[in-house]
Amino acid sequence: MLSLPSVHFCRPRPFGRARFRPGFTLIELMIVVGIVAILAAIAYPSYQSQIRKTRRGDAQAVLMQAAQFMERIYTENGCYDENPCDSGTATVLPFTKSPIDGAEAYYVIALKNDVTADTFTITATPQGSEVGAGDLSIDNTGTRTGW
Repeated sequence: MLSLPSVHFCRPRPFGRARFRPGFTLIELMIVVGIVAILAAIAYPSYQSQIRKTRRGDAQAVLMQAAQFMERIYTENGCYDENPCDSGTATVLPFTKSPIDGAEAYYVIALKNDVTADTFTITATPQGSEVGAGDLSIDNTGTRTGW
């Protein structure tokens, strides 16, 4: 018997099923990089703003602690001097920076020179990356400026 050569016909692939190749194309990778860049451009300034607000809030808390310290001195001595009121020595705050326990000072806390027996003003001056944020202050009446 005579045999015919066998012909192997390829079956067509079912619709929508291509051969799977692992990995990403360059276009897909560039689209992902672009999306990440857009998200970073939006998120980073917002993050920096929140950092500034947090540092400023910490400085406000330190000013309140300093004002409470001064009020305790007034309660004990009858004046805002830590020593007897007629000694003429100045009161020294127990902390001079904000944050109190941090390595870097973002605000310097100081009594203004116009401390009398009945009045005081405490000021927080921005330092380093916070320069330009404006001074914060509080006085013996509780009046806050820059908040």
